[in-house]
Amino acid sequence: MLFMVMAGIFITALVMGNIIGTTKFVTLLSFDIPNWLLPLVPEIIRAGEHYSMIIPVGLLAFPITFLATDLISELFGRRRAQLVVWIGFFMNVFMLLVMTVANILPDAYGTSGGTSLFEGVYGFMVGNTIGSMIAYLVAQTIDVRLFHFWKKVTKGKHLWLRNNASTMVSQLVDSTVILSILYINGNLGSEISTIGALVILIFNSYIFKFFAALFDTPLIYAAMKFLKDYEEDPSGYSINDK
Repeated sequence: MLFMVMAGIFITALVMGNIIGTTKFVTLLSFDIPNWLLPLVPEIIRAGEHYSMIIPVGLLAFPITFLATDLISELFGRRRAQLVVWIGFFMNVFMLLVMTVANILPDAYGTSGGTSLFEGVYGFMVGNTIGSMIAYLVAQTIDVRLFHFWKKVTKGKHLWLRNNASTMVSQLVDSTVILSILYINGNLGSEISTIGALVILIFNSYIFKFFAALFDTPLIYAAMKFLKDYEEDPSGYSINDK
């Protein structure tokens, strides 16, 4: 049951993130950079002395997917974590097929309450989902493999190391791949029309994921404290970093 709940959270966050995708961009924070810090902040990612972290709204769901796969990896082993990654991939394919059929079927004029809304979401979702599936499959596979590489190297110790070392690398790959694909397809809107703007968006997306990964470290420790009795990892490295 625990495995199914974690897999369900993972798949829900993944599919939701792809549906809402780049339909909206949000400002997470905005501040004036202190003078002493200005030389360390590249000009390309700030407007003079001001910095704003702007990300696509679909990105808010993705840190949850990495937390879920890390927990599944820790409790149930690499093979089950990789299985969930593949299931998530095919659930996106399934969602895309259903949405495409719905888009092809004729509109019942006078009955449909939000045709233009559906078409707008569908238009964004196709590019988001295809780009996301490619980036996701690569990044999540890297995340699972790096997690177990560090678990083997440390012989099951230092959960914080494998959690952060795997997630931070895989999320950089994820941000770069998906946003580059969306940029090439023109799915990022008219404001993201140059390589410089794309670099800023990748940077902002990764910084958000970076701090999300740091934040989920105490969460994964807390979760393992309560869930360690359910461990079934066949790798032979028991949870001994307390």
